[in-house]
Amino acid sequence: MNPIKIILTGATGMVGEGVLMECLENPAVSEILSISRKPSGKTHAKLKEYLVPDFLAIDLHDKHLKGYDACFFCAGISSVGMNEEDYTKITYDTTLHFAQAVLNENPDMVFNYVSGAHTDSTESGKLMWARVKGRTENALKKLGFRNAFNFRPGFMKPVDGQTHVKWFFKPFIWFFPVFFPSKSLTLHEVGRAMINAVHKGYPTSALEIRDIKNLTI
Repeated sequence: MNPIKIILTGATGMVGEGVLMECLENPAVSEILSISRKPSGKTHAKLKEYLVPDFLAIDLHDKHLKGYDACFFCAGISSVGMNEEDYTKITYDTTLHFAQAVLNENPDMVFNYVSGAHTDSTESGKLMWARVKGRTENALKKLGFRNAFNFRPGFMKPVDGQTHVKWFFKPFIWFFPVFFPSKSLTLHEVGRAMINAVHKGYPTSALEIRDIKNLTI
């Protein structure tokens, strides 16, 4: 099993930072290109960084993106306080534009998208964020990637040493996994499952918590 080269987004957020730290430690990953608006603050022999002010403005044939086996798309925002138009621009338009750009340069790529528990694949439910995430998932599956997996984690415990963890999240870190283990993952598990999805594949494209756990084995 040859080590893989990955593109990762969201390294300055909690999910992306945790997945990045797993990838840096994991021998199944040989190279990581972190693409973000700001530096990640991490240095490592495996890690390269490409700063892009606006993902929607990235060139659809950007040669910086060439030569990778997978993309771990961990960038995202909360829908709290946002209207559907603005949330769609960031969550759907930006993700699809970026996905098309990496696919153009890597036709055999696997795309792993961090979506969310209770995402609405029908695109017709009452929850705005769930509809938009569902549209995004459905569109990614149609782009033509070798595989496109939509990760739907619940609570995710940060990796030890993470710096990008919001203050209001910290009180939940220890008690939530103890009292709600079936709804909890660690970011080590999410990162490991993403790596294994590239190497092994998986029977379904929408990965719920139990599927993510299965992929860590």
